[in-house]
Amino acid sequence: MHKYLQSLHGLPVLAEPALPNFFTPIDLVDIGVEMCGLKFPNPFGLASAPPTTAAPMIRRAFEAGWGFALTKTFVLDKDIVTNVSPRIVKGTTSGYLYGPGQGSFLNIELISEKTCAYWCQIVTELKRDFPDRILIASIMCGFNEEDWTLLASQAEKAGADALELNLSCPHGMGERGMGLACGQDAEMVRNICLWVRAAVKIPFFAKLTPNVTSIAVIARAAQEGKADGVTATNTVSGLMGLKADATPWPGVGKEKFTTYGGVSGNAIRPIALRAVSTIARELPGFPILATGGIDSAEAGLQFLHAGATVLQVCSAVQNQDFTLIEDYCTGLRTLLYLKSLDECSDWDGQSPPTLRHQLGKPVLTIADVIGQGVPNFGEGKKKRQEFISEEKARLNLLDAAPPSNRPVNVPKHPLPMIKDMIGKSLPMISAYGDLDNKQQQVAVIDEEMCINCGKCYMTCNDSGYQAITFDPMTHLTKVTDDCTGCTLCVSVCPIIDCIRMVDRDGPYTPKRGIPLAKETVSHMPAQ
Repeated sequence: MHKYLQSLHGLPVLAEPALPNFFTPIDLVDIGVEMCGLKFPNPFGLASAPPTTAAPMIRRAFEAGWGFALTKTFVLDKDIVTNVSPRIVKGTTSGYLYGPGQGSFLNIELISEKTCAYWCQIVTELKRDFPDRILIASIMCGFNEEDWTLLASQAEKAGADALELNLSCPHGMGERGMGLACGQDAEMVRNICLWVRAAVKIPFFAKLTPNVTSIAVIARAAQEGKADGVTATNTVSGLMGLKADATPWPGVGKEKFTTYGGVSGNAIRPIALRAVSTIARELPGFPILATGGIDSAEAGLQFLHAGATVLQVCSAVQNQDFTLIEDYCTGLRTLLYLKSLDECSDWDGQSPPTLRHQLGKPVLTIADVIGQGVPNFGEGKKKRQEFISEEKARLNLLDAAPPSNRPVNVPKHPLPMIKDMIGKSLPMISAYGDLDNKQQQVAVIDEEMCINCGKCYMTCNDSGYQAITFDPMTHLTKVTDDCTGCTLCVSVCPIIDCIRMVDRDGPYTPKRGIPLAKETVSHMPAQ
């Protein structure tokens, strides 16, 4: 019946019954972005990695809504590879965490085992079926002009929107004079980019390695070689773990040999953010495709603020599947929409300010009433509950006026676009000498939110400045005047915003241990 009624008005109905999605003004936010003349429907794409191993995988990703994809890196037939196994393992950076949600992975996987002919055919088919999605061919050769010219030309002829030059694979390929062996040498990067520029007209991007002294030097070499931009970064070289019997994991064959592999995922996000922001600061306006620990819309926004234009994802998909794109796009639209609301100006992304609470429930300020702090365990917890019960019994809840309906938040400012977010954090990233050591902060602990776990006391006592006291009876903690504002306590506190950093009253005078000689002159820049 429903299908018949819809047909009367020319509205199609899916053959398979499905509920419609909810619709809000957030869905109207435009998250498209343009880079090098290419129009991306959204900034999220798949990196050249296991999620793009074969054509059906990229096809399903496009159907799920990903804005772009890189092919798995392919080479000329003379450079074809065969992988070892095992080769992709969970990280040890999050302890003994099993299942999805891994904070990192390590892989010793090489590039694609499929031929150049396969990938060229796939590029043609995918562009035919998904003309609105951006498809970038990832290619690799040794330091040979003829090879780069041939492979780049074939990928362009197949219909790729752009090329990514893999100059950064951290394992295996470097031993063949490819990948990292080229990407760590600025002169080689410059020459390879010049060869490819002479061979193709479509945009191309050099994929850089973080395993260098200065990634900005390599990025500048790519720019001088007429590259249209760079991808930052590939995986970080590492050794993930050794078992109790001294064998490595992954260990290949009966001999259990291993090699240094590529670490990916959230564990390398700080490294990738540094790489992206460094390049953006050194080469303003030079397009950057970011990759390295992008596991949410919020993480993606960080990379946009650091100077990236589009975002490549791998490890997050390995943790789940291609449906992540729904959360990413909705999340990014939401983050942009919230920036138009004055009522949400004090929010941290999608998180409103933390209200004072215990176990998620509002708390009374007991210390102000009875003149002393009361812990949240044992006899103290009973005393708290008795006091709260008495207070509630004393109050007549019927006398309180009913809460008024919250007015609908309406945008007061134009909705920002992706291009408005690019590089927004760069003015605040500077050299250490630019930081003002006269504007100091100290920690303040909220007793009513404190769960008396003592973690702040322990870290301050054995890793900090012994500036927190711990009452042995009540387990209540106090920050003393010895606090230097190091923020360790905030970092380990399990309760969000239970400890806050506030401006210090008066100047900060460091404890030098032994007083400075009067004639000592500091080599640090004067503030």
